[in-house]
Amino acid sequence: MKRASRICKVLFAAALFASFAFAQDRTAELRGRFAHESNPVRKAKLLPDLGVAEFDQIAQDASNDNIADALSLASRYRDEARSCVTGLDATHVDAAKHPNGFKQLQISVQESLRRLDADLHEMTADDQAQFASVRQDLVDMNHHLIEELFPAGSSGKHAKKPG
Repeated sequence: MKRASRICKVLFAAALFASFAFAQDRTAELRGRFAHESNPVRKAKLLPDLGVAEFDQIAQDASNDNIADALSLASRYRDEARSCVTGLDATHVDAAKHPNGFKQLQISVQESLRRLDADLHEMTADDQAQFASVRQDLVDMNHHLIEELFPAGSSGKHAKKPG
């Protein structure tokens, strides 16, 4: 009975290690694709998957009180998102008419903010303060993308009709 219990524990540890190694390989593969992509729309479409992988690691680092690594990775995501915003803005495409890339990026940034807020909720006030500028940058990018996708003067079907 004890032997079977030990075998189960060893198998569980091996499975945990294998899933961790797979997740790290997947993140590295996504980072490589992101870094080598030159088309801003395709780059923005890669960010949601990369963001999920990075925020999985951020959550793990934060739960293990490895705040420095979590902050470094959150900053990296912010920089990746910023590069996508800059690239998409440089195309001078009307995002309201052609949302491809803008939409995926905005959803990724919004989801990352939700996940970051959930992680911050579990941290001390001092640790939370370290993430303030990263969080604010993501909030600003999210607002910018929403304004690009839904301009104030748009004549969409939800726009308010004059007088």
